[in-house]
Amino acid sequence: MSNRRKPTARNRYRAEFLRSPAWFARRNRWFAKHERLGIPLVCAACDRPALRSQLELHHVDYAGVSVAGDGSWRAFEPHADLVPLHPYCHELVHRLIDRDVVLSRNRTRRAATEFALQRVRAKLTHQVAP
Repeated sequence: MSNRRKPTARNRYRAEFLRSPAWFARRNRWFAKHERLGIPLVCAACDRPALRSQLELHHVDYAGVSVAGDGSWRAFEPHADLVPLHPYCHELVHRLIDRDVVLSRNRTRRAATEFALQRVRAKLTHQVAP
């Protein structure tokens, strides 16, 4: 499976799932768990604190996303498979994954995300990436 993002019109995940009640409920559960555990909200790329309304959740894996028999979406992603990112940082992570042939076609989604996050962190904090 490719990590490369497809245009919204041809991508049910982007066109339907990210607008579904299942996704909004899962997103709310993710933020509620963070709040309940007292974990401060920070962007995983730039490490800056953020409000819930300022963050998007990036899927490290799609294992918990499925379509039920009635055609409705189901969202049971493990908590660790969702990573909070500012919209700008989220876009940078996807640009790296989408534009790199190795990341977009030859790595797992998890490996591609981890690599892209390391690169974005290094650039945003002015460090040299390993």
